Amino acid sequence: MPQSRSIPNAITIDEKANPYRDCIQGLANQPITVVRLLRDAVNENPVVASDRKFAVPEIRDVVGRLVENRPRIAIIGGAPDHPAHLLDRPQALMAAIRIWEMGGVPFLFHVPVICDGTAQNNIGQSYSLASRNHTAAAVNITFEGHSYHAAYVIAGCDKSPAAVVAGLAAADQARKYRGDQAPVWAVFAPSHVLKGGEIPDGTRRLLDKIADDADRAGHDDLGGDIRENMRYILQCTSDEAFAGLLDRARLLGIIDGKMERRVLDELAGATCDSKGGICAFNGTGNSSRTMLAAFGLTPPELELLTDVPPYAAVAAGIDALFGVFNKAEYAISNLLKRNFANFVRIHNATGSSSNMLLHLPFMMRYAGFDVTIDDYQDVRLKTPVPEIFAHSLTENRDTFVLAQQMAEGKNRGMESIYRVLADLGVAMDLDAPTVLGKTWGERIADLEKPVDLSLGDKSVIRATPVRKRSGVDVLTGSFFENCAVKTSGMSDHLIEHFDNHVFIVRYYENEHVCNADFASPDLVTRLIETDGVDEDLIAAVVRRNGGNRVDMDAPKDMLAQGHLSFAFVIGGQGPEAYGMPEMFSPSQNLRHHRILEASSMLITDGRYSGVTKGACIGHMVPEAFSGGGIGHLRDGDVLRLDLTKNMLDWLDRDAFLAGTETAGSPIDLADRAPLFAERQKRMVARQYDIAASNVMDHVSNAARGIVPGVVDRRAVNPWRN
Repeated sequence: MPQSRSIPNAITIDEKANPYRDCIQGLANQPITVVRLLRDAVNENPVVASDRKFAVPEIRDVVGRLVENRPRIAIIGGAPDHPAHLLDRPQALMAAIRIWEMGGVPFLFHVPVICDGTAQNNIGQSYSLASRNHTAAAVNITFEGHSYHAAYVIAGCDKSPAAVVAGLAAADQARKYRGDQAPVWAVFAPSHVLKGGEIPDGTRRLLDKIADDADRAGHDDLGGDIRENMRYILQCTSDEAFAGLLDRARLLGIIDGKMERRVLDELAGATCDSKGGICAFNGTGNSSRTMLAAFGLTPPELELLTDVPPYAAVAAGIDALFGVFNKAEYAISNLLKRNFANFVRIHNATGSSSNMLLHLPFMMRYAGFDVTIDDYQDVRLKTPVPEIFAHSLTENRDTFVLAQQMAEGKNRGMESIYRVLADLGVAMDLDAPTVLGKTWGERIADLEKPVDLSLGDKSVIRATPVRKRSGVDVLTGSFFENCAVKTSGMSDHLIEHFDNHVFIVRYYENEHVCNADFASPDLVTRLIETDGVDEDLIAAVVRRNGGNRVDMDAPKDMLAQGHLSFAFVIGGQGPEAYGMPEMFSPSQNLRHHRILEASSMLITDGRYSGVTKGACIGHMVPEAFSGGGIGHLRDGDVLRLDLTKNMLDWLDRDAFLAGTETAGSPIDLADRAPLFAERQKRMVARQYDIAASNVMDHVSNAARGIVPGVVDRRAVNPWRN
């Protein structure tokens, strides 16, 4: 008997349209792809196939299922030139076996995925965010073009998980409008976690010597910075910090270029485990993992893995899909709507990536909901949450360890997070649905102890809050509409120190010049000799920031004490200007430069890596390219940061020197118009660095997710229930 008829009570999708029944060409073309996929699945997973007594179907079996409108499920993977997708194929083939076994029809396609680490600090970053929008379009095109019903997604890191969600949600919206097709269902299986590397013993000895030599040369700040970075697990992020530190050492004459190259090469060779995966830091990759689970799109068996999932876990994901077919309340758009506020709270409680403030409105707007970061901030302010993630790259509490703890039954991942927050009195919507066909309330009803207390300080998830304030704040100000600052990336001391603090602007038109300043041996001299900076301004800033001693012969001391403070502004990095690259390299150099970290902050209309630490303000709207105030700032301007009020203001310089703080905008000054006009010309010329096909033209601003204009216009539905 053909396998297509051997499934008792086989599910068919309830909808009017069936292109495979009504269009002979699809019925003629696609069955061969299914048979080949299942043949590969048997050949490459012989043990799984043998255990299941699985036989490859014949063409006529596939034709029968397509005509009957059995669930057509797209398995979506990523390109294997990204470490997170190295092991996609075995999982995809197991998923294909289970889909057929359950009575469905499996298909497989892949999307390109840019590794933000590889693209970091070079032109690749100008393609990185554009790739998110292109991937959303590619997923939607393939999903709609081949009329699939559902997706099993092997989700990687950076922007691709949000892109796949958006592409599927867009298909869901289009089908609602057409009215003749079922909604879109999806389950996500995040890639496994990449185990952090270790600095080789020989390389560690070299770094120890460089640090000691820096101390002896009178640069103990550099020596201390090197030793501090050696405490971190070895990841591409810590490599980036070492690159900045070794650059400083070379420019100071402590090492030569040959030694710098040797150490960097040895670090690179020891960084990544051969199995690949999503890096273990709590950056955008693992924040996306958290996001997928928080939206109820990931079964617990697939949520936190350290290797290819076993067949039973893959089967659990496929079975979840089959459990929600023909139930509109579990369609992807409805899960996004119902769990939006839940995710905002969880994003803050876990100290996750500031990039999610771009990706959240992006996904919601593709799903048709009118969401901006104002909605994010509204939820954040109405329902404050404490930080319950004790994530650390220096104390053996990274995401790989979190996955190990879940595998050992010491926590239940996202279910534990929901339980902890609910127990702490946070207004979680426990009636919101999940892809398991259960509400969150039903999923955590039996979870009396969300975290095994025997873990003690080793636990990543904490039932007792780590601190009261965490997450990402949305700032407003006198010279812009909004921007984002990752409060969870700042220590409590830094938050307190920079609250109601003033800074002197030092302006850059790209990150490379800023990085050169940070590495320069005469950095302090460069800062105090910044255009527009004089002794009167320095004295006024130091006293305003609580300093009681102005010593122009010891400016380094004023910086180290945090009273003489600079705002390093990198403008012209916004989505329309230059693709909104991450300013990760300067943020790492700031974070691992104790004098700068104590005294200064970064501001950009670009974005930052999810692992960014320190006072880093990004996503400024309007961006410089479109005439925003950030493009009118200049060296020597004065800014005031108030983290209590979530405000960042430009202050009139003359009034400030006279003892009065008057907030305003540099746009209103006549002498700034020609300054901006010249910058605008350079921004237009710099756009030619990027291929015309990938310039982000006619997109919404960062507060609205940087989506294509037509997506932005169609996002009119309310998200609130």
